[in-house]
Amino acid sequence: MLDPDEVSRLCYERFQQLPRRGKPEPGREWTLLAAVLQVTRRESPDLVEKEVVSMGTGTKCIGQRAMSPKGDVLNDSHAEVIARRGCIRYLIQQLHEAVSGRSSSVFCPSDQRGKWKLRPGVSFVFFTSHTPCGDASIIPMKDVQSQPCPPVTPVQVAHKAGGDRKRKAEEPSEDQNPKMIRLDLKETEQVDSRDTEPSESRTDSTETLVEMTDGVPQVPDVHRTGAKCVPGGPADPLHPGVGYHSTGVLRVKPGRGEPTLSLSCSDKLARWGVLGFQGALLAHYLQEALYFRAVVVGRCPYSPEVMLRALVTRCSQVSDLPAGFSVHPPVLLQSSLEFPFSQAQTELQHRDGQGRISPCGAAISWCNVPEQPLDVTANGYKHGVTRKALGTPKARSLLCKLELFRSFLSLVSATDPSALPDSLRRSDLQTYWDYKQASSWYQQAQQQLLLQAFPLWPRSDRNLLLFR
Repeated sequence: MLDPDEVSRLCYERFQQLPRRGKPEPGREWTLLAAVLQVTRRESPDLVEKEVVSMGTGTKCIGQRAMSPKGDVLNDSHAEVIARRGCIRYLIQQLHEAVSGRSSSVFCPSDQRGKWKLRPGVSFVFFTSHTPCGDASIIPMKDVQSQPCPPVTPVQVAHKAGGDRKRKAEEPSEDQNPKMIRLDLKETEQVDSRDTEPSESRTDSTETLVEMTDGVPQVPDVHRTGAKCVPGGPADPLHPGVGYHSTGVLRVKPGRGEPTLSLSCSDKLARWGVLGFQGALLAHYLQEALYFRAVVVGRCPYSPEVMLRALVTRCSQVSDLPAGFSVHPPVLLQSSLEFPFSQAQTELQHRDGQGRISPCGAAISWCNVPEQPLDVTANGYKHGVTRKALGTPKARSLLCKLELFRSFLSLVSATDPSALPDSLRRSDLQTYWDYKQASSWYQQAQQQLLLQAFPLWPRSDRNLLLFR
C-alpha cells in the first residue's frame, strides 16, 4: 500500500538537498513542486524501495511568439512538465546502461528484437504539490469563507449575468448564522454534476441551495483556473458561482500578456494515462508504454471526484490504440503534508518590508543522472545567460526538445546496429532519423486519442494542440 505522506516527505527532503540556485526567496516567492519516484519491490514482499529520480519546480509558460521552430527553447516550465522531462533524461540514461551491456535498475530485455521492458517489481509514481492546472483545479468550494464570489442578490442572479464577474473575497461576520434558501439560477445549468455535491448544491435543473450571510445570499463557487479553453471548443460560460467554468474540456495555459500553445497539466497527465509518459522517441525502444502507477497530490484544495474526472474519466472510453498502449488509470491519492514553499505557506511567512508576494521566476530540474543532473531555467533558457548568448548551445536547457533529441541520438549511436529496434531500421531514418518521421506513428496514436476523447472538436484544433 502506497503511503502518500511518505511520498511527499521524500520529495520535500530531496528538494531541501538541492543547491540554493533557482529556489524561491522565503517569505516572498512561492513555487510548485513535482517529482517522479521509482518504486522497486524486491523478492521479499515487505522490501520496497522508493527513490526520487526526477524533480521539477516552476509556474511559468512562454507565449506563442517566444516559441522556437528549432526546439531550442523550453516552452512549458510548469513543475509537472519539468519533472516528466527530467524523468525522460533518466530513462535515456538507463537505456544507455542497458544497450551497453551494463546493469540497469529499470529495464531488462523483452522478447522483441531491440525492445526493452520494465524489470519485474519496478513502477513509477508521480507527485505534485498542488492540483494540476486546468480541469483538475476547478474544485467546488464548501467553505463559505473561502468563496471568492461576491454576495449576489436574487435580482443580480436573474438579470445581471453580464455584469462584473471579477472575484472578490467576502469575509463573513464571526457570529453569523447561515441559512439555506433556494434561488432560481438558470445561469448555472451547464455546470457538470460531477463538480458539485447533489445533497448540498443541486436540487433540480434550475434550483441551487444558496447560503445566507447577514441576510445576503452567497452563490456557491469553485476554485478557478487561469487556463483558458482551447479556441474552437466549448467556452467558459462565466456565470456566477459554480457555473463560471466549463468542465472536462481541453485548456491551454495562460501566458504573460499573450496566449500560449501549451496544454494544461491536467490535460497532459490525462494523455500520459493513455499514451504513456515516455514520449515518442523512447517508444521506439520500449515494448510497452510506461504509465504512472499512482498520482499523489500534496496538501491543497483537492477533490477526488474532480481529479478522477480530469485525469481518468475523460479518456476512459478511448480504444483501438496501437499495440503496447492502453488506458491506464492511476491510483489517485492526497498527502496531508504541504510544500513549505507553497503560496499559502509563503503568505504565512511573509514579513513587512519583503515586498509583494510573487511566483518564483526560475524553474529547477534535477534528475538522477551522472552528468549535469541540475538544470535551472528562466523564460525558456538557461538561468543567467545573457541576451548575446541566446540562440547558442550555451543558452539551451537540457530539457528542451533539441537537447532531448540529441540525447536520443546518442542512445541510438551507442546501440549495436544488430540490436536496433525494427522501427529504427527503415532506410528513410538512416541519416539521423528525422524527428517528425520517426515519431509519425506515435502522433497518429495521439490523434486517435483526441478524436475519441473529444469528438466534437475541429480537426485543425486537435492537430494544433496535441503536440505542445
